[in-house]
Amino acid sequence: MFHILGNDRRRSIVQLLAAEAGQVDVSDIASEIAANESDTTPVPNNLYKSVYVSLQQTHLPQLQEDAVIEYDSDAKTIQPGPNFDDVLQYIDGHKEQQSTALTLHLALCVLGLVVIALAGLGIPLLSSIDPVLSSVLVLLAVAASSLYRLLG
Repeated sequence: MFHILGNDRRRSIVQLLAAEAGQVDVSDIASEIAANESDTTPVPNNLYKSVYVSLQQTHLPQLQEDAVIEYDSDAKTIQPGPNFDDVLQYIDGHKEQQSTALTLHLALCVLGLVVIALAGLGIPLLSSIDPVLSSVLVLLAVAASSLYRLLG
């Protein structure tokens, strides 16, 4: 996944394709990416050509190999592939899922702190709980939740 998300142009391809409905011309994608990378208007022709060639030779074949897009090299068009939505969710960050995960992590941390604080104050039922053990359990729960989100 990182080899897809780790490149600005690949992320841009996915974002631009998500903004359009269906099939998109590679030249339109190249124009948008070149415009985003350029400080001048109109976009210099050499920059457009550079972007277009890199899309054709590197980025589109990679995204097609990973089934993120379906690339018609004859018609010079792309459309979403079977894995498109999976990649898009990482790029867009799906704020709702991210918010839920952050809320879960916060709740686990607060619960752990409350247990440690109450155990330290000598509350009868909680004073028998080892603070180190409860800290480790909270950290393991947060790590397991993070790993689940990362792999899921």
